[in-house]
Amino acid sequence: MGKLLNRVPEVVATFWIIKVLSTTVGETFADYLSGTLHFGLINTSIAMGLLLVLAVIYQFRLKRYVPAMYWLVVVLTSITGTLITDCIVENSSISLITINLVFTAVLFTIFAFWYVNEQTLAMHSINTAKREGFYWAAILCTFALGTATGDYLAETLKLGYAQSALFFAASIAVVVFLRYALKVNGVLTFWLVYILTRPLGASMGDLLSASVDQGGLGFGPKNTSLLFLSIITSLMIYLSLKHNKSVSLADRPE
Repeated sequence: MGKLLNRVPEVVATFWIIKVLSTTVGETFADYLSGTLHFGLINTSIAMGLLLVLAVIYQFRLKRYVPAMYWLVVVLTSITGTLITDCIVENSSISLITINLVFTAVLFTIFAFWYVNEQTLAMHSINTAKREGFYWAAILCTFALGTATGDYLAETLKLGYAQSALFFAASIAVVVFLRYALKVNGVLTFWLVYILTRPLGASMGDLLSASVDQGGLGFGPKNTSLLFLSIITSLMIYLSLKHNKSVSLADRPE
């Protein structure tokens, strides 16, 4: 396939808001399906994986960026990435630190192949099928990695969910400082923040949904998921209306 219109959103405030919300939903909705509804990790992983594949196939068929479809793929990727890590932890004796190292290596490998093939990792250059393939592979890996990292700090190192969320929020603030105060490369800082927002969202999700005895606020996976899905849906409707208006104006003959 040749070049297409850029099919990812502009990186503005709403992008990061929905990104964090989707990562939180990935954590809580995965727990709700596999735990509360007793679907089990394997069955839930298979079902969500199939939905993700179907959504990605449809996303590749689009001619331009469509907010609702793009963010649906992100939410499904978040849920699937969470389930991948949970399945590994639940069904093997591999430690979280090893899982973190493996997913970090996989992510760097994806970035390396992407850069060698395309000479860019820039968000605004996702305008070919190959670049979009690398893009979604990297995003899936960041979600799996972020789940493992958040669980490692909160559970293995016993920091707790609130402290873990503060740690990742502070880490993001440092990256933002590097970008705007020290003018560090924008592509590098974008991907660093993208990676860090995953464990931030996971820690927030666990904090809100876990019981008080487990160090959470006790809202439960269902209520937390419904709350954040409602906010995401509202923002997607707003972005869709705004995007459709801008497309109509752009297509209008002068």
